[in-house]
Amino acid sequence: MSKEKTGLVLEGGAMRGIYTAGVLDEFMEAGITFDGVIGVSAGALHGCSFVSEQKGRSLRYYMKYRSDRHFMSFWNLLRTGDVVDKKFCYHDIPERLDPYDYEAFLKSRIRFYAVCTNLETGKAEYLPVKNMRSQVDIMRASASMPYVSRIVEYRGMKLLDGGCADSIPVMAFRRMGYKKNVVVLTRHDGYVKKPENPKLIRAFYHKYPNFVRTLTRRHLVYNRTIENIHRLEKEGSVFVIRPSVELTIGRMEKDPEKIREVYEIGRKDAKSRMEALKKWMEKNE
Repeated sequence: MSKEKTGLVLEGGAMRGIYTAGVLDEFMEAGITFDGVIGVSAGALHGCSFVSEQKGRSLRYYMKYRSDRHFMSFWNLLRTGDVVDKKFCYHDIPERLDPYDYEAFLKSRIRFYAVCTNLETGKAEYLPVKNMRSQVDIMRASASMPYVSRIVEYRGMKLLDGGCADSIPVMAFRRMGYKKNVVVLTRHDGYVKKPENPKLIRAFYHKYPNFVRTLTRRHLVYNRTIENIHRLEKEGSVFVIRPSVELTIGRMEKDPEKIREVYEIGRKDAKSRMEALKKWMEKNE
């Protein structure tokens, strides 16, 4: 029997993503690796540090820059139209302040994808990232939350947060050939997404009717995806790590104790599942 390609699927969730960073650091310590990684929004931002094998980087720069108004703030939003400062977060930090290992990413055998939502089609774009420096706009688009971010233009596409169209792209990754997936969620078991305010959606995005339709149906797609993940988990084709408790962290959390607490929950949850994960990954190798 040929070896199935393994994939790592990373949900987004703004600052809840620091949970994912904890899980990924635990994976790196244990030597867990994959053939492919696909991340959405915060999942993509933390996933790329997993590919470059920079353990601890996500927590470090979150703790250091969390209170800098150029990092994530309403000051940014009022000043630039983006809650996150483009230059500071996507150039100053990775290129100078807390260097990202671009060379390690280039040399990695792991294929990396970031998910964005195409405003004109309303569909998810599963974009391969081969060069983190030259394709940084894919990362920026994937993490550009609706309502508080300007639209990112990339290769003729108008893009925003991948979570709008496909928050947990496990089915898409399976279609791409990654049949054996580890899924890291940032919502606790039993979470059900509720619909967004349709008037707010139309007020912001009336020029993009397909995107309006996507945001309006977002909760239905999300909840159906969770049902599929439960089914695949029972079948044994996906291995899920999810928060053992509800993560009560703000979308722009500044409290260092809360940030570290959620990170440590991720590490603890990954550690508690590590032996079961290793046995699961050994199947069909």
